[in-house]
Amino acid sequence: MSRVDAENNASVMPFLLKPAEKDYLWGGRRLKDDFCKDTDTTPLAETWECSTHPDGVSMVASGEYKGRLLSDVLKEHPEYLGTHPRENGYDDLPILVKFIDADSDLSVQVHPTDEYAMEHENGQRGKTEMWYVIDAAPDTSLIYGFRHSITADKLKKAVNDGTLTRYLQKVKVHKDDVFFIEAGTVHAIGSGAVIAEVQENSNLTYRLYDYDRVDKNGNKRELHIDKALDVMNMSGASEPKQPMRVLKFRPGYATELLGRCKYFQMERMMLNTERIKQMAGIKTEANSFAVLLCVDGCGIITDSCDGKEVLPFFKGDCIFIPADSDEMLLHGNSTLLKISC
Repeated sequence: MSRVDAENNASVMPFLLKPAEKDYLWGGRRLKDDFCKDTDTTPLAETWECSTHPDGVSMVASGEYKGRLLSDVLKEHPEYLGTHPRENGYDDLPILVKFIDADSDLSVQVHPTDEYAMEHENGQRGKTEMWYVIDAAPDTSLIYGFRHSITADKLKKAVNDGTLTRYLQKVKVHKDDVFFIEAGTVHAIGSGAVIAEVQENSNLTYRLYDYDRVDKNGNKRELHIDKALDVMNMSGASEPKQPMRVLKFRPGYATELLGRCKYFQMERMMLNTERIKQMAGIKTEANSFAVLLCVDGCGIITDSCDGKEVLPFFKGDCIFIPADSDEMLLHGNSTLLKISC
């Protein structure tokens, strides 16, 4: 990064994002009721909080870029992404961050690898993802791979006669759980879960089974059996175990690493400055931007240089922090997911 770029970048305050909305048939109302998403979209299944994907681009909702598409801002200022994404061949945002409200079961599905998507989907990216469970009903479960290894012939027969679910591994879901879903893993989020998801910047999904549901026009959704068979891991899967999490304490907040892969990392940040006289300091390095997703509580971010610029945030808000930022000060009582590359 040039000296001029660095100076310009350091002067940019974090900014709020306005999400794109998805009305998939399995969605509900919790993103409106619990996260104050002001929209007429019904049902509200997903909000793409930080996205430059053409199927749903986020908009900047505060600061000097307010009202502009995030994709346009990052094209003008690629330095906001940081050096790591650009060194790895990304000229756009490499991730997509979303909220998911599963009022009913999602389809049984699988995502392709980068290599398969590059060859068969016109150069698109594959889709590895990670879920953080914000809330879950007592009986909520998810599907994660197969209970035992299965052949392609047996799988096709099970899809055709509606018995696929007997071969799938179900895992109980609890609030604060974390699940890493590698490309090629058959999976489905179960009814009653509210999820924060970080994934590669992709919208490639191959459906295996959709419970014979119909959309608002009375049509069944498309299945992608052949492509799913091409990419899925048909071996028996071990039940996913929760990662060991170690709290690191700093003045005013604590953090824990939830997961990391070559595409992204996610930390949970517990902010509580209500009883101390020192605000919490946070900054990004030159290698990566950061996304803060507020999953509980509220707070403010203040420019540490002069304290004049203040950005309030609330439960459900998503904040983009450009790479190589000046230190900012946080105050409040909230839980945030910090996502970076």
